[in-house]
Amino acid sequence: MPKTRAALIFDLDNTLYPASCRLFDQIEAKMTEYVARLLSLPLDEAYSVQKQYFERHGTTLIGLMQHHQVEPHHFMDYVHDIDTSMIPENAALKAGLRAFSGRKVVFTNGSLKHAENILGAMGLLGEFDAIFDIHAAAYRPKPDILTYYNMLETCAIDPTQAVMFEDMPRNLEPAHQLGMETVLIESDTSYAELGDAHAAYIHHRTPCPGVWLNNYIPQVRTA
Repeated sequence: MPKTRAALIFDLDNTLYPASCRLFDQIEAKMTEYVARLLSLPLDEAYSVQKQYFERHGTTLIGLMQHHQVEPHHFMDYVHDIDTSMIPENAALKAGLRAFSGRKVVFTNGSLKHAENILGAMGLLGEFDAIFDIHAAAYRPKPDILTYYNMLETCAIDPTQAVMFEDMPRNLEPAHQLGMETVLIESDTSYAELGDAHAAYIHHRTPCPGVWLNNYIPQVRTA
């Protein structure tokens, strides 16, 4: 399968929609509830376990799978059963996506079902060529570089002709290593992770991918 000449690769949560929606707060609360029920723990202890698994394994799901044999689809369906009504449509993002003639991919540690739910709420479901989710990644979450190779091969993308958008700085480092142009979506979470250190693997920063696209689309390589 031939490689496309250019592509845009987007993380999903807190990237395509603004972190100020606090949508991920719902997901995090659902994860805590799931852990509490699974392990018969009070919520504060369940939250600690959840965070430990996230830090050690990259996602809470992977920790639960490895330590408690949790069925991944059951977990994902539970934690992604959320209210998306507060997500605003983003006209600038839609315009930027439509102006770009290369491939457009969502690359998420979440599920395909969750991604479709979010994109549907934003009116963007038809704007992407592919969604590469945690199931497609064989449960190797970002920033595992093997998952980046898998995504690039599956989606037929040449990394040296791609731009990747992410709100988590750690997930942009492998992208940079593979030759992608990187864009950090700025939020309180991204700044907390980044700290004061300059990250050479972050080429651009923006509060909104739509703003960046509409400013830079004439300079972005398109097919």
